[in-house]
Amino acid sequence: MTSNNRPDQIEEVKNIFSAYLEKKDLRKTNERFHILEEIYSRHDHFEAESLYTDIRKKNFNISRATVYNTLELLISCDLIKKHQFGKNLAQYEKSYGYKQHDHIICVDCKKVVEFCDPRIQQIKSMMGELLNFKITHHSLNMYGVCGSCQKKREMEAASKKEVEVN
Repeated sequence: MTSNNRPDQIEEVKNIFSAYLEKKDLRKTNERFHILEEIYSRHDHFEAESLYTDIRKKNFNISRATVYNTLELLISCDLIKKHQFGKNLAQYEKSYGYKQHDHIICVDCKKVVEFCDPRIQQIKSMMGELLNFKITHHSLNMYGVCGSCQKKREMEAASKKEVEVN
């Protein structure tokens, strides 16, 4: 994940979230801030259920509904992004202080790999000019089979051939 990894980042996101909650006249609860901290301590894409499970493992008594509702609030104030990779469950990632990047998703194990290529930015700029668009953001997801799953597929095919020969 492309990050600044600044130690003061968690304080910045807490301040942004706090101001957002005040503006929307919503309560600033310890549970909401704990969820925010849990997300910003992660280094991966995550599903809502895995976040909920990880929080519960740490003996924090936060309801599933609070997790899901807080995720929606964090999306609204641009502190996290929600992705729908194919037919999989929604996955989330932190977004504050993170550079634009794209994703490659394994269709077998659902592994998500991030990448950044400056040529994509060039294409975005060129297409914006050519078609008279001010492009504000983009999303590029590529799907394939990761190296581990390719090996697994090859081993399964080889063992299947071996069974057919015998």
